[in-house]
Amino acid sequence: MRILKRLTLIGLIVILCFIVLGVIAGAVTYWLVEPRVPSVASLKDVQMQEPLRILSADGKLIAEYGEMRRRPVQIQNVPDNLKDAVLAAEDADFYHHSAIDITSTLRAAIQVVLHHGEKVQGGSTITQQVARNFFLSPQKTYTRKIIEIFTSFRIEHELTKDQILQLYLNKMFLGHRTYGVAAAAQYYYGKTIDQLSIAECAAIASSFQSPSVVNPIDHKDRLLARRNWVLGQMLSHRFIDRAQYEQAIATPDDAAPHEPPIQVDAPYLAEMVRQQALQRLGNQALTDGYVIRTTISSHLQDLANHALRSRLEDYDHRHGYRGPTAQVTLPDPVTPAALDQALSNYNEVSGLWPAIVTRVNANDASVYVQGGQTIKLAIADMKWALGYARKAKTGGKGAASILQPGDIIRVREVADNPSVAPAKPAQAKSKTAEQAAADPKHWELEQIPAAQAAMVVLSPDDGAVQALVGGFNFGLSKFNRAVQTARQPGSSFKPFIYSAAFSRGYTPASIINDAPIALPDPSKPGGLWTPQNDDGKFRGPMRLREALAQSVNLVAIRLLDAVGVRYTRDYVTRFGFPLDAIPANLSMALGTASVSPMAMARGYAVFANGGFLITPYYIAEIDNRDGKAIYKADPLRACRNCEARLLDEGKTTAAPAQSESAAGDPGAMNDTTNALNESAKGPLLAPRVIDPRNDFLITSLMHSVIDSPLGTGAAVKKLGRSDLAGKTGTSNDYHDGWFCGFNNDLVTTVWVGFDDFKSLGHKEFGAETALPIWMAFMGPALQGKPEASLPMPPGIVTATIDRTTGLPAPPGDTNTMTEMFTIEDLDRLREQAKQQQNQAPAYDIF
Repeated sequence: MRILKRLTLIGLIVILCFIVLGVIAGAVTYWLVEPRVPSVASLKDVQMQEPLRILSADGKLIAEYGEMRRRPVQIQNVPDNLKDAVLAAEDADFYHHSAIDITSTLRAAIQVVLHHGEKVQGGSTITQQVARNFFLSPQKTYTRKIIEIFTSFRIEHELTKDQILQLYLNKMFLGHRTYGVAAAAQYYYGKTIDQLSIAECAAIASSFQSPSVVNPIDHKDRLLARRNWVLGQMLSHRFIDRAQYEQAIATPDDAAPHEPPIQVDAPYLAEMVRQQALQRLGNQALTDGYVIRTTISSHLQDLANHALRSRLEDYDHRHGYRGPTAQVTLPDPVTPAALDQALSNYNEVSGLWPAIVTRVNANDASVYVQGGQTIKLAIADMKWALGYARKAKTGGKGAASILQPGDIIRVREVADNPSVAPAKPAQAKSKTAEQAAADPKHWELEQIPAAQAAMVVLSPDDGAVQALVGGFNFGLSKFNRAVQTARQPGSSFKPFIYSAAFSRGYTPASIINDAPIALPDPSKPGGLWTPQNDDGKFRGPMRLREALAQSVNLVAIRLLDAVGVRYTRDYVTRFGFPLDAIPANLSMALGTASVSPMAMARGYAVFANGGFLITPYYIAEIDNRDGKAIYKADPLRACRNCEARLLDEGKTTAAPAQSESAAGDPGAMNDTTNALNESAKGPLLAPRVIDPRNDFLITSLMHSVIDSPLGTGAAVKKLGRSDLAGKTGTSNDYHDGWFCGFNNDLVTTVWVGFDDFKSLGHKEFGAETALPIWMAFMGPALQGKPEASLPMPPGIVTATIDRTTGLPAPPGDTNTMTEMFTIEDLDRLREQAKQQQNQAPAYDIF
């Protein structure tokens, strides 16, 4: 008995010694590593990398940029099934231990001993993983493990369990650039976390351990094995019952890549925003979770995309089928898998799907569309391409004269009801049979247009970009023709020259001779420049209203020569054009300046808003990750009723409108705007750059471009609106086609051309190339909206004039019409008419 007591005492002493030694060893270890244990206070306000998100004005996603896919979530918003799945997979006792799991740690230590010191995986709690992922390197060393343990204790002391789990669920890499459970749910299953099934929760939880080799997309067998193990752990820990377990085990995993659901197709604008974000915010713009709200209207952007692509395809059809994209030997046997392999190097392009011809006869062709659908193309679905048979001399008949088995082609799904815009590409193959029956469609032969186009839509009041398309397809070409190109605007530049002439006393009724002209050509010593009208005809003396409506080149040249190149060149800069973009010679009258569609839209906005130069902008607001606005746009705005406002405020007295000589002085014109800016409590006002009467008269001339039977924009009358004004433009040899037009609410500019400056083709004027795009957009964009035109400003009057002389008509004159003038101009013309009553008509012929 005494021996037993002695042995017990010795044992207790030994144990006590080990405890004391352990405490001493622990204290020494802590003393040695404590300087290397990081502070965990930063975890209370951790900022994780989040991508930049770009939204439309109505909150729809345009683009997302960033290396990491991440959607941080609050722990209270994480469903129990997902939390339980992660706990079952990684740390079932998380809510019961304090930083480390003694059992798991001892088990890992024993494994190290059994493996002769080799470091093994395992033993880390969720808190330890948080410590490692936020503060430590992944290098496996004993020192790092010790620091990890002490760091974990600090974390448990500073944070609650829920805070630690929230960090873990948002931080961890889960494969394919996804970080955190919300991003994984979106990418792998296209769902939010609250929509996940138990099986999907287990699959995501399975990725925490080795995300590169075990995730819902790669190595399906490994994923299913791990997922089923996690489900077993959930059952054993009573997170789910037997019925839920059996159902989840039997559920197949249908994970597939799901990119962020882009809701607005505006990639050219998105790239402009991305570049601006980098300039404003630096490289952290793509990682700090900023949300940029643009001025883009999702509705108008969709209309712009459809109008540009459909009408550019129409132009392309006029110039014939260029043949198949490629020709391949049909696989043997012909199976969907083999055909998809043959199409694997081709992608959908703006609704044009790659397809391969499998059988052809005279009446139709069988075509396999990438993705699994077999369709038939009838002769009617490819009739535009029939000319190709004559050029290629294929020898076949009907469909066989156009297509051959093995041809790789492009096809588009088209609504049988032409008034219905086609579905977006992502929707093209996702409809049910009932939906297809209710929305009947058919397929047509297509090809990617060789020409390009661009469109800019602005709000004339403040310059907000409402829609922007920089080309047919961003994936094919990232060159943004809306802002980066510099092309000749042709006759669409004439309204600016006419405005300069009106500021020098010319009127809509001024007579200029449309006759041959020969001028010295500085580029050819001793040579002559002999410009022509587009139709090669000469009309004789004509009024300026007629000349602009019919886009008569020789009248514009004579008018510019009379007003003066230097004066006009300086005057045109008021519309926002840089001086070096405007030629210092008479070719300016033919639109040989170098401009972008955005610059033209800005210039035409001056006419649309009453004479004010606005600055286009497309970023409305920038919010940080917390939703707080760090930037809000405050654009200069046009003030259409400035004079009336000043009268109401008692800051001025009624006075006649400025004379045209005063209109030549921008400083004088801005006195009113400056007075309002000094007293205004609201937004700042844009500078007035032309007299409101000048603006009204030029706009009325552009109404005539549409209203006149001979006007180059007469097709616009089909839209059934009287508030539209604009001007066509075609550069030399049909290199560029333009239409710039507007009403009181929208300014829209369209350009069409080839990137290599090739001709669009004989007689492919702006009225044939750009105007159809403009009409296809403006028609639905303004549908149901009341007509909106500028009101007649003070100082404008109407008078009856003689059609031939352009002067006020004398009594008894039957060759008359009504025209608009400024009061000063009408008084001057009346005096001139009195002097010429007994003389032959005098024309301003140059």
